[in-house]
Amino acid sequence: MTSGTAQAIGEERLVGASGREADRAGASSLGRGPLSRLLAVWHAQSVRAQLLITVLVIEAVAALVAGGVIVLKARTSTRIEIAASMSLAQAMVREAIDAAPAAAPLDTLLAGLPTQQRLLRHVRIAIVDAEGRQVASPTASDDIARSDRRSPAPAWFATLIAPPAEQHDLPVVVDGKRIGAVAITGEPSDEIAEVWENTLALAAVAAAVNLFVIAILYVLFGRVLGPLTALSAGLRDLERRRYDVRLAAPAPHELAVITERFNALAHALDAARTENAELANRLITAQDDERRRTALELHDEVGPCLFGLKAYATSIAALADKLPDTQAQDLRERAREMMTILERLQLLNRSLLKRLRPMALGHIPLRDLLAEVVADRERQHPQLAFAFSTGTLQQSYGDAIDLTIYRCVQEGLSNAIRHANGTSVAVDLGETNGRDTPSIRLVVRDDGAGIAPDAPAGFGLAGMQERVRALGGHCVIDDAEVRGTSVRVMIPLQARA
Repeated sequence: MTSGTAQAIGEERLVGASGREADRAGASSLGRGPLSRLLAVWHAQSVRAQLLITVLVIEAVAALVAGGVIVLKARTSTRIEIAASMSLAQAMVREAIDAAPAAAPLDTLLAGLPTQQRLLRHVRIAIVDAEGRQVASPTASDDIARSDRRSPAPAWFATLIAPPAEQHDLPVVVDGKRIGAVAITGEPSDEIAEVWENTLALAAVAAAVNLFVIAILYVLFGRVLGPLTALSAGLRDLERRRYDVRLAAPAPHELAVITERFNALAHALDAARTENAELANRLITAQDDERRRTALELHDEVGPCLFGLKAYATSIAALADKLPDTQAQDLRERAREMMTILERLQLLNRSLLKRLRPMALGHIPLRDLLAEVVADRERQHPQLAFAFSTGTLQQSYGDAIDLTIYRCVQEGLSNAIRHANGTSVAVDLGETNGRDTPSIRLVVRDDGAGIAPDAPAGFGLAGMQERVRALGGHCVIDDAEVRGTSVRVMIPLQARA
């Protein structure tokens, strides 16, 4: 990875950390009260849901305002209607009283009122005698007939609409003596029932229209916000290191600009990934070439020299037998010490050769080379059960892939032996058909304690992942399905080029 890329990643992490600190500070400032919980629920919704909730809240406020206007207008119109009906009823009753014979009893007065009362609404007329007892209510049957035409309004609605109760008494006087009175009382129930029916009809129409509008907005928001869903999926692909993703430009200009910027970002990341992969591949290739040259020098130069020194030490020990006993004993001891040192150097030389580069790599099949590595670990650690299985494998996939697979097997076995504390280690290797190209798949699995969540990654695992990424593959280390740790390596076979 280049220094510029590393610096950009570092700045991005700093910005992300500062953003998270700001979010935590904002959350702490809101506290833990109902407002913070309400905001948490609000921010948990999708953009479409937030827009629809906003529209619903606006419509609810509009409905409350419209209801308030309806109530005010209905109260005013009901008061005017009742007042007009009361005035008309008083005029008609006065005419009936004036037209009645002077000495006529109250029963005669009653005969003319029902016919006139049929023309009146919203009033109730009753006749009382001089003592205040009700003689008759000639409009009772008409009121009942009119009230049956509509269902009564709820009590709370009637309380909001009904005007103050109003009653007028018109005295009936014969020969200067009051013989009774006609009581006219306002009756707004029929008017309130009419307002209630109109309000229900208007509410039903408004609800149907609002449901239709919400349905249209739901579909419209889905189509408008569809590119944002595609953008979210594209960002998820970028998070998974799939930098070849590209988005189609949507119709809205603003979203088209965002999509264009996303595609440019994905292209830049893809180019940076390719450049970093090439640099990493060159670096690993240079390291492998240097190891190869060092291994060849150790094998071709240091090895023969050690062999020659060992031969000279053997000849010195043989020559010591021709000398006197006291001198021969000293020489033989020195020769044995030299032989011991030389054998250590030869073992160290062979160990360095194995670590730098296995000399058999490229000369024997990859399956046999890895089987020897597993068998060597099994001899060194007989308390563990080792398993090695292979699928379809070629003899070799080139130095880069062969050496990467060899190092991954070495590192996976070493980590399982050192840190897993399990009882078995399994190595599975074979070719597989990926989504785009055939790949070689390696799995090293143990039944140990697993990886602690806060455990830092070691240099061996980091180096293994860098090698695999340099070949265009991926290396994942995670907990196994049941118990232990699983190291999964996937390398596309096109990387052999």
